[in-house]
Formats: sequence, structure tokens, C-alpha cells
Amino acid sequence: MKTSGAERAEERAALKAAYEAGASIRTLAAAGAHSYGYVRDALIETGAQLRGRDGPSNRNQVPPLQGR
Repeated sequence: MKTSGAERAEERAALKAAYEAGASIRTLAAAGAHSYGYVRDALIETGAQLRGRDGPSNRNQVPPLQGR
């Protein structure tokens, strides 16, 4: 669904808030029926500090086996 004006600004502010609260770009895209690129562009446009690929969602990965 396309938005414009104040509605678009509100949507982008909500995306930024959710992202900064820990939601992933992919989760936000799926929840809002948007593409990954749309959400990423919206976050950049609002000044959100994007997390790296090894951000919070990857903190609990299993470490590689030692001695193999």
C-alpha cells in the first residue's frame, strides 16, 4: 500500500522505532507487506543507525567446533 505525506512520515517513524527496539528489517518488511529495500530505504531516510550483519539477532550463534 502506497502512502504519502504525513501518513508516510508516521509510517517511517514507526518503522524506525520498531527497528531501534530490536526488530529486523525482514520482520518489519513482512509485517507491513513491504519489500526489504523499501524498509531499509525508509530507515536510512529517517536517520536510523543500521545494525551490521552480526547484530543482535546473531548473538546466540553456536560457536564453531574446536579441533576439527
